[in-house]
Amino acid sequence: MTITFSICIIIPVYNHRLAIEHTIEELQKFNLPIILIDDGSDTECLKVEEALCQKYPLLHLEKRAHNGGKGAAVKDGLRLAHELGFTHGLQIDADGQHNTADIPNFISAAEAHPQTLIAGRPKYDASVPKHRLYARYLTHIWVWINTLSFDIKDSMCGFRIYPLTRTLNILTEEYCGNRMDFDSEIIVRWHWRQHALKQLYTKVNYPSDGISHFLPGLDNWLITKMHTRLFFGMLWRLPKRVLIRLFK
Repeated sequence: MTITFSICIIIPVYNHRLAIEHTIEELQKFNLPIILIDDGSDTECLKVEEALCQKYPLLHLEKRAHNGGKGAAVKDGLRLAHELGFTHGLQIDADGQHNTADIPNFISAAEAHPQTLIAGRPKYDASVPKHRLYARYLTHIWVWINTLSFDIKDSMCGFRIYPLTRTLNILTEEYCGNRMDFDSEIIVRWHWRQHALKQLYTKVNYPSDGISHFLPGLDNWLITKMHTRLFFGMLWRLPKRVLIRLFK
């Protein structure tokens, strides 16, 4: 039986009161259903989101009682999208750093390869903070170690399209982080299962008035734990992965 391709946009939101309105307006030209997962935002942000839902009929707001982190919000969005009957979820950030003009390219790739994870490969402009750029390369190295390959060019970009059934199988069977560690962990676990991955270049900018919810102490600790967890997960998969590569 052929399953009809059906996609929605999933946006985790946490106190992006100023940016979310512009992001939602930008997305209206695609006429796609949008799920906002509010991750325990303050009252002012909630008022903006509720007003947007009144204005745009394809917008659905789901409220989390407490802030659980970006990963927790994305997981809730993926599960809700599946419950609503969608086959794919397009994750994009609330703060406007992702280039919405690339959405048609991502969707075309997902339609042509419906069982493939379509992930952004950032092309940065001068707005990217240098410390973030250098930190990304450290994560790249660990991801290459933990997958024994250079297949994943960038694991941290939160602009991607998930095939929902395969993704939720991973989330049901394996642990993935709930904060900034989520994006890297889920794509490594996807690769471990030998699921197809397609990475598309996309421009990324850092708005001068953007809000970062990265907590250096907590998130760096969680990312370190994530890389350690994946490293030991890679070790017991090592014999099988070596054999697969030898007989490809």
